[in-house]
Amino acid sequence: MTRPAAIVKLLGVRAFAYLRVSGKNQVEGDGFPRQLAAINGYALATGTEIAHVFQEEGVTGTQETMDRPAWIAMMVALHSDGVKTVIVENLSRLARDLMVQEAAIADFHKSGFTLVSVAEPDLMATDPSRIMIRQILGAVSQYEKSMIVARLRGARMRTKLSTGRCEGRKPFGHMPGEEITLARMIELRAANMSYEKIAAVLNAEALKPRKAAKFHASVVQDILKAQVAN
Repeated sequence: MTRPAAIVKLLGVRAFAYLRVSGKNQVEGDGFPRQLAAINGYALATGTEIAHVFQEEGVTGTQETMDRPAWIAMMVALHSDGVKTVIVENLSRLARDLMVQEAAIADFHKSGFTLVSVAEPDLMATDPSRIMIRQILGAVSQYEKSMIVARLRGARMRTKLSTGRCEGRKPFGHMPGEEITLARMIELRAANMSYEKIAAVLNAEALKPRKAAKFHASVVQDILKAQVAN
């Protein structure tokens, strides 16, 4: 897992940082460092202390609820240890679905918490004009996500029409060299080893996933579940 940069610690308001990337292949990318850099910059400028960083790995912003591991952990912390403020890089890191976004903001208002967006000032303002602007931004974000999905679906359909088939992403084990790693993974799971321990063993044996630098428990779990499904 990509480790956050040094957390800014200053005298002033304490806040949590909430980071999210939507794809597991983005966990090792620049999404987390970029988001944290923006939040740390805001914290430095406003004299805010970032008490903890919550990272949501591979969770889409268009799901119908905020039933996300890091989000839930953060909400529990908000209700228990005195921190009342959360900072995000921008509104899309909160959610790309307008209704989910508005429900989360309403929950913050109800609980007496503050949600701050580095890119969109006065995110929680209650005057009608500011609410309209926030909702327009949320609707644009939702539209952009929907268009990406539509373009990918259209590309798959065109491929199917032209070739008679539409092959998606090849499952792990299909590419050269992956069959050895997959066999080892299955062997370890058959020995009742947890996904975390399997990932640790694979990394210790220098066995690599398709794209990332090392295995994570979630990746191992997804690969093995795909094998069962197939």
